[in-house]
Amino acid sequence: MNMELMSALKDLEKEKGIDFEVLVEAIEAALISAYRKNFGAMQNVRVILDRNSGEIKVYTRKNVVEMLKDDRSEIALAEAQKLNPNYAVDDVVEFEVTPRDFGRIAAQTAKQVVVQRIREAERDMIFDKYYSQKGDVVTGIVHRVENRSVYVDLGNTEVTLGPNEQMPGEIYEPGMRVKAYIIDVKKTTKGPQIQVSRTHPGFLERLFELEVPEIQDGTVEVKSVAREAGFRSKIAVYSENENVDPLGACVGPKGMRVQAIVNELRGEKIDIIKWDEVPASFIASALSPAKVVSVNVFPEEKAARVVVPDYQLSLAIGKEGQNARLAAKLTGWKIDIKSETQMSQLALQKPHPAKEDGLHPDLGDEYEIESDLPPRDERSAEDPAEASIQDEKISGSESEA
Repeated sequence: MNMELMSALKDLEKEKGIDFEVLVEAIEAALISAYRKNFGAMQNVRVILDRNSGEIKVYTRKNVVEMLKDDRSEIALAEAQKLNPNYAVDDVVEFEVTPRDFGRIAAQTAKQVVVQRIREAERDMIFDKYYSQKGDVVTGIVHRVENRSVYVDLGNTEVTLGPNEQMPGEIYEPGMRVKAYIIDVKKTTKGPQIQVSRTHPGFLERLFELEVPEIQDGTVEVKSVAREAGFRSKIAVYSENENVDPLGACVGPKGMRVQAIVNELRGEKIDIIKWDEVPASFIASALSPAKVVSVNVFPEEKAARVVVPDYQLSLAIGKEGQNARLAAKLTGWKIDIKSETQMSQLALQKPHPAKEDGLHPDLGDEYEIESDLPPRDERSAEDPAEASIQDEKISGSESEA
C-alpha cells in the first residue's frame, strides 16, 4: 500500500465516478477484516490508511479498567497511567500493532472485500442517480430482445422494458435508440431495479415538457393526461397568462412540436385540449373532435350528460368507445353521451322513468355549448360517421376495467 495505490484510487474515482473517500474507507474496513482473521479475531482494532502516502498503521484499542480480566481488550489503570498519567477508568488506549508482513497478508484477504465494496458503491451511485430521475425520460440503446422483453443499455446500467410497457406494434432491434419513462426505482440484492415504460401517461407528459419550452418554465401547465398507448391520447393544458395560447404553444410553429412527439410515439394520435375550470366546458372540449350541443352536469355524482348532433354521435363515442373513454379519464367525470334525437325521445316519456344511471333528464345544471354547428334542420344526415349506435355510457371506472 503506497503512493501507487493512492494514484490508482484517484484514477478509479475519475473512471467509475466513485468517491475517493468511499474507496479508502472500503480498504480500511477490508484491512480490519484481514487483521482479525490472521492476528486475532477478538481484538478491537482500528486501521488508518494515510490519504497522501498510502502508509498503513494498525492500532489495537483497549479499555482502561480497575481490575484486568481480558488483556486482549482491556488494560489496567496502573499500566495505562504509566503511558499517560491523565488516563482514567473507561478511557480508551491505542497501541500500534502493525505486523511486518501485514501488506502481503492483507492484500490477499482484502481484495475480495474491496471489490465488493466498490461494487456496492457503484450500485448505490446508480440507485441515487436514477431515483432522483424517477418520473423523467431517459434515452438508451436496445441491447437485446429476449422473450418479448427488451433490454436497454443506459450507459452505466441495463433496464428491462417489459411486454406490458411496450407500445403495441413497436419493433425493437439491437442498436436502436429508444426513450422510456422511469416509473420506479427500487433497491434489490442484485442491485437497483429500474422500472421503465413507454405506455405510461407520464411518458406523454414528459415528452411535451421536453418539446415545449413554455411547459418547462411553467408558463403552460399540464393539468391531466389520458392515454391508450399506440392509439390515441388526450392532454389538457392551461395557462394563467392571457397572452399565451396553451394550445398553440404545444402545437408549435407549423405543428413541429406536437409532430415530434407523434413521431416518437410511432404515429399515436394526440388531442390537445384546453383545460377549463368550468366542468361543462372542459367536458365538451375533452370530447373533441366531436361538436357538443349542451352538457348537463350532476356535481354530486360527478357525472355529466352530453348532447351531440345525431351525425356526431359516433364521432363523440369513438371507435369501441375510445373517445368517450379517454374524455372520462381526462376529466375525471362519468360521461353519458346522447344524440339530440335520443334526448327528444327521452323528453317525451311521461312520467320520466328513472334511468339506470340515476341521471334524471330534467335535473342537473344544463350548459349550452357555443360551436360552429349549423342549425339543426340544416345539418346533413349523410355524414359517413352517422350510424345506428346504441346509447353508450362511459365512465372513468369502466375504462380501467
